Amino acid sequence: MAEIVLHNTLSGKKEAFVPQTPGEVRMYSCGPTVYDFAHIGNFRTFVFQDILRRFLRLRGFRLNQVMNLTDVDDRIIANAAAAGVGIRDYTEKYAQAFFEDCKALSIEEPERWVRATDHIEDMVKLIERLREKSFTYESEGSIYYRIQKFPDYGKLSKIDLSGIQAGARVDVDRYEKESARDFALWKAPKPGEHFWETRLGKGRPGWHIECSAMAMKYLGETLDIHTGGVDLMFPHHENEIAQSEATTGKPFVCYWLHAEHLLVEGEKMSKSLGNFYTLRDLFAKGHKPSSLRFLLASVPYRRQLNFTFDGLQQAASSVERLRNFAERLAQEKFPAGNKDGMAASIEAAEKAFDAGLSDDLNTAQALAAAFDLIRETNVTMDNGKFRSGDIAQLRGFFAKFDSVFALLEDNDSEKLRALGYGGEAGGLSDTEIEKLIAERIIAKQKRDFAAADRIRKELADRGIILEDTKDGRVRWKRK
Repeated sequence: MAEIVLHNTLSGKKEAFVPQTPGEVRMYSCGPTVYDFAHIGNFRTFVFQDILRRFLRLRGFRLNQVMNLTDVDDRIIANAAAAGVGIRDYTEKYAQAFFEDCKALSIEEPERWVRATDHIEDMVKLIERLREKSFTYESEGSIYYRIQKFPDYGKLSKIDLSGIQAGARVDVDRYEKESARDFALWKAPKPGEHFWETRLGKGRPGWHIECSAMAMKYLGETLDIHTGGVDLMFPHHENEIAQSEATTGKPFVCYWLHAEHLLVEGEKMSKSLGNFYTLRDLFAKGHKPSSLRFLLASVPYRRQLNFTFDGLQQAASSVERLRNFAERLAQEKFPAGNKDGMAASIEAAEKAFDAGLSDDLNTAQALAAAFDLIRETNVTMDNGKFRSGDIAQLRGFFAKFDSVFALLEDNDSEKLRALGYGGEAGGLSDTEIEKLIAERIIAKQKRDFAAADRIRKELADRGIILEDTKDGRVRWKRK
């Protein structure tokens, strides 16, 4: 197996991955801010994190992954107040929707989900430690981090601090990129805002202190890996480093991994442009969870991904190709023995698959290894040269493939029904489709080709595509 190398944002280069504790990976992943439904740009990052997690486990590592839910920030405070409900009541709907969306995309649960509102005391303690070391100052009831006291500020994002004004502050959780300012650790409440009564006084935590406190509580003072979208690099991750390392005097994270942006038809996703999509928007248009997972995983995480509906259709075709091959391998009968060269081809595919993922999660190379093997094997099967003795080795490869990509199980309909989308093309259930196919087979046996064609057209009109195989079976799929 190839050595695993990961691109570390902190160093700006690929580095061999060596966790602090042999065989164990402590990983913190920035999750969603649950003020609304997560969009497909968010899920580009969450799918990348899932691929990373699955590959590390495939390579024998024991995972200890923590993912946060940011359930208190400026937008949540404002939206909850406008709705006249508490923070937890407001965010619970979106937190549960996020969990459901993750299941739909086959994103594994981390070892621990953590919510900011459950860890206020941990944040208070961290702020107190920073205050003891003189990294903070107070103004109008809020507590700020003094970034000039931390000489390494900017080492992650490579921000230029030459123009910083001493004492310039930012009170909002998000602020303009390339604008370094002392940031709020604890925010005094505005009239009508939710607040906590603590030793620091009334108020609520700033966004950045939340992740530092929760990450170090569950994973220790130095993490192996910290992941997130590139948009979080500054200010969020830069501020996490400043808070955590000022407190402990130790490196906060060994490997920083950031996923690049998702574009839609070449443009930045924006509600004002009408190109803003949640998963549920796309499910409502009839697209499958597996197609979305494939598309989001198909481009290596450090390259921008251009989402297009043509690309989504191609992803659906790719998933069908994978599943049709798996079904062919399971259903067709082949002569005994082994085909010369087939074992070597499978071994070469396994090496290319592992080499791709080992090289900073090059998912494009890993997928190409699988599809090249499918193409070669299908040709061998079509020529009548494939032998049953090679099936076990092929299945072994695709079991490894699917432990990372999670695409082979044909369960899109069930996932969509669980989300309330029916998952049935044209209102037809799987049982109804199978019944019509059986009727078509009987019609063909009776040489009533008009009736057989009529059933085929009815199914096609309702989004069901039939494929008659050489051995007389019928495969079907939803558009």
